[in-house]
This record gives sequence, C-alpha cells and structure tokens, in this order.
Amino acid sequence: MIRVVLAEDQGMVRGAFAQLLDLEPDISVVATAADGDAALRAVREHRPDVLLTDIEMPGASGLDLAARLADEPDAPRVVVVTTFARSGYLRRALDHGVAGYVLKDAPIDRLADAVRRVHAGGRVIDPELAVAAWEGTDPMTDREREVLRLAAEGLPNAEIAARLHLAEGTVRNYLSTVIAKLGVRNRVEAARLATERGWL
Repeated sequence: MIRVVLAEDQGMVRGAFAQLLDLEPDISVVATAADGDAALRAVREHRPDVLLTDIEMPGASGLDLAARLADEPDAPRVVVVTTFARSGYLRRALDHGVAGYVLKDAPIDRLADAVRRVHAGGRVIDPELAVAAWEGTDPMTDREREVLRLAAEGLPNAEIAARLHLAEGTVRNYLSTVIAKLGVRNRVEAARLATERGWL
C-alpha cells in the first residue's frame, strides 16, 4: 500500500482528490492538510511514501515543503499537483528535488499513475511543461527574488530592508538590478512578469 499525505488549500479539491485516490486498491491517503505548515507536521507524523502538494498555499508553499524535506531522513517523494502551467515553477520544483509535476486538470487515473511511478523511483512531468521548462530561465538570484517578492506585497523599501536585515540602499540596488534584468520599467511590472513566469 502506498501511503500518501495530501496538501491542498481548497477544501473541495482536497476532499475530492482524497476520496478518488482512496478508491485505488494500492493507495491510501493517510492525512490531508489545508496549508503548508500543517502538511509538514502531517509528513513528520505519518511518514508517508508520497507527498502530493499544491504549490501556492497559506504558510509554506509546495516548493518550500519540497526544499525542507529534501534533507530529512526517509523523506517522502514529492509530487506537485497544480493549476499553474508555468515553466518557472517547474524549474524551481526540479531544483528542489520534486519527483512529479502534474496539472490539476489531468484525469485522476493519471494522478494515481504518477503516485505509483514516483513511489517506484521514477519521475513524472506533465509533457506540456517538460519542453517549456527549458525555454525561459529565471535570471534572478535567490536574494533578488526575495526582495521582489516583498516588493510585490506592497512593502516599502525601508520595511523590506528591515525584514531582510539589509540597508535600504541595498534593497534599491537589488530592485534596480531586477528591473534591468527583466527589461521592465518598474517594480510592479517586474513582479507581474516574474509571477506570470513562475519565478516568484
């Protein structure tokens, strides 16, 4: 029996996936979670074989979960199940050791098959995204991405600087660099473009 923890913030989707997967003779959903932090607790408590997770959730994102679990002993294999067909998300997921990336509009039998293949040591990537993943490379550094993410939330430079323990001038420099790299006019356009491409 393949033991699965399911992390999904939309209650109806979470319930439907859990019920449908439990109908499979070799898959058991041992716990569900509505946010990333609860998912991390569930994984540590139940020690599943596979973690099925959305990307964007309250608390830790699915990519955060994959990164945190990567170095843990007996960590589950991670399959991202998302509506976001963005190459940037897939590239970051692969960088974090994610073993599967499936879109939510795929049939449930494809999701069950992905769980089986990943559990057996394989990797499953939605074919549409496999090619797109290499078309657009994220030009930002981790720190630039962190600064832009906070700017996208509407925080002023002074508050970004305080949160990240940086000088305010350094924050301005990071944002100027990002704007130049992305070829846009301001931080709003930079955040929009980075979000559209799955880089934030």
